[in-house]
Amino acid sequence: MYFYHHFRNICFILVASISFFNLPAQAQSNSGRNPSFGDKIIIGSGAEASNLIPMLASDSASHEVSGFIFNGLVKYDKDLTLIGDLAESWEISKDGLEITFHLKKGIKWHDGVEFTADDVLFGYKTIIDEKTPSAYKEDFLQVKIAEVVDKYTFKVTYDKPFAPALASWGSLVVLPKHILEKEDITKTSFSRNPVGTGPFKFKEWVPGQKVILTANPDYFEGRPYLDGVTIRIIPDPTTMFLELKTQGLDWIGLTPLQYKKQTEDKFFNENYKKFKYPSFAYTYLGFNLKHPWFSEKKVRQAIAYALDKEEIIKGVLLGMGSISTGPYVPDTWPYNPNVKKYEYNPQKAKELLAEAGWSDSDNDGILDKDGKPFEFTILTNMGNTARIKTATIIQYRLSKVGIKVNIRSLEWSAFINWFIDKKRFEAVILGWSISLDPDQYDIWHSTKTKEKELNFVSFANPEVDKLLERGRRTFDIEKRKQAYFRIQEIIAEELPYIFLYVPDSLPIVSSRFQGIEPAPIGIGYNIEKWYVPKRLQKYRMQE
Repeated sequence: MYFYHHFRNICFILVASISFFNLPAQAQSNSGRNPSFGDKIIIGSGAEASNLIPMLASDSASHEVSGFIFNGLVKYDKDLTLIGDLAESWEISKDGLEITFHLKKGIKWHDGVEFTADDVLFGYKTIIDEKTPSAYKEDFLQVKIAEVVDKYTFKVTYDKPFAPALASWGSLVVLPKHILEKEDITKTSFSRNPVGTGPFKFKEWVPGQKVILTANPDYFEGRPYLDGVTIRIIPDPTTMFLELKTQGLDWIGLTPLQYKKQTEDKFFNENYKKFKYPSFAYTYLGFNLKHPWFSEKKVRQAIAYALDKEEIIKGVLLGMGSISTGPYVPDTWPYNPNVKKYEYNPQKAKELLAEAGWSDSDNDGILDKDGKPFEFTILTNMGNTARIKTATIIQYRLSKVGIKVNIRSLEWSAFINWFIDKKRFEAVILGWSISLDPDQYDIWHSTKTKEKELNFVSFANPEVDKLLERGRRTFDIEKRKQAYFRIQEIIAEELPYIFLYVPDSLPIVSSRFQGIEPAPIGIGYNIEKWYVPKRLQKYRMQE
């Protein structure tokens, strides 16, 4: 999935409320047991990482790996509140313009060099450098002054109030100055051989096959119980599921079919634990607004009326998801439930297309305009069966109103680097995960349309630009809510995306792993505390 992935945002946050969890009894806390060291966990991933420097990566596959390796000054705890990570504590001035971070002492990079405030300042200077192709620099451009007060104190001063300020100092920014200060961040081998401060150390990356991490014995919160983590890259979901069945994988995300039908037997009940909760994410059909057909609002709205979202949720998710109406998910405070809805209405779709000048002049079943048939291609990522099935349903429904749709699935890195970043697409099916803070400046602001930036559909609306700015410049939640409610109304009218669904997360984990304590943040937040009892251990990590 293509994710808006920084640590006040996604990798991070997968659930809206603890009350949504549907948990097996064996998934409860194992706090009364004595954890054992040893074994490793093998995770199946459908996509390969592109870059293990967090500030340079916009895809979830990269952040899933780098999340084991790097820390930020702050992080979200299991109950979705901000707590210290590399920072022991912080003070915020009364006007909200200054944050002083007091760093934990004695933390070491994986190569043994001590972590200090110089590393934070170096990372900050790197991300704001105009030569650094980061989609996340906007938050850090809000900083007026960044300074090292002493070895363990880092201070930032903002020019004006910035609501997401504290949360922005997650794992994107901190980099080892002693390794990278003389390197070109865009060319360094560090992107495929990183050194962090996190619970696991990078060991090996076999392209197209796997990434191997080993436990960090000097981790400042204590050595992980597991000896290591291996992320196996398996783009084909059928192959991945077969690997799960043979117990070659310990943790994957199930498809709805796998969750509901293919794992309901004695073998899976005895050997795995399943989890189900709404993901803090949504899937959408996005348009290249520079394309002449999709630059017209009536056409985009017509396509929305031609689609049956309930059909997609039933057919693709087997009911394990909900309709998406905008860039926030239900049951979160910025979500506006009263935006314009597009109920399934193919007749309305035909009327809007006719108003936009499309007609079937040659009676071949495909609409034409200026001698050109209405035909376009939806791109999505190879191996994501839910998106491919979604595209197939869209293809069928649009054929009923005279639009011919082709579907093309691409390998992830090529999809992002050569099609999304270069704007070589007509329409895409992708997904965003959602931030706990509702600021989505990087996705919707009209200045964020350059290569490697996140507004790749080229959406531009002056009122939205002003509202995005207003929403991030106040700490008053009601004023912020007013801004984000209006943003959703405009986006629902303009439809740069057709918001499709919020899928449930469906992870499955081998039952030999203990210490899993589900929480609003998901299940992986405390993986350094997961363990396997000695009698159940399966692997010995090779040094």
